[in-house]
Amino acid sequence: MSTTRFFKKQSEKGKKVLSALDDIEAEMKKIGFWKENPPDVKVGNYIEAPSFELWLQCVFLPNARKAAQTGEYPDGSQVGLMAMREYDYHSCVEEALTLVSLLNDFDKLVVGK
Repeated sequence: MSTTRFFKKQSEKGKKVLSALDDIEAEMKKIGFWKENPPDVKVGNYIEAPSFELWLQCVFLPNARKAAQTGEYPDGSQVGLMAMREYDYHSCVEEALTLVSLLNDFDKLVVGK
């Protein structure tokens, strides 16, 4: 694959990923999971965060946007599975089901499926 085709392919993927992240943010705002003035969340993983929603907003989304802009994606993503465990494991949080679906779609984009 030529370098030009590689970067074009990466930028197309980046656009799709950024669009997916915008959809995730919009859904979080729509269902009231978004904080206008979030605390400074500096954690290693979502379990250490005050809430899964704050981890999504303050850690996941900024890191995922950076990856989309640089083209440096992780080998895999399981944020959809994490959301499913958070919102649809012991009891179902109906308002979060679209968010879970969007996060699963993000996982597929990252791994190229």
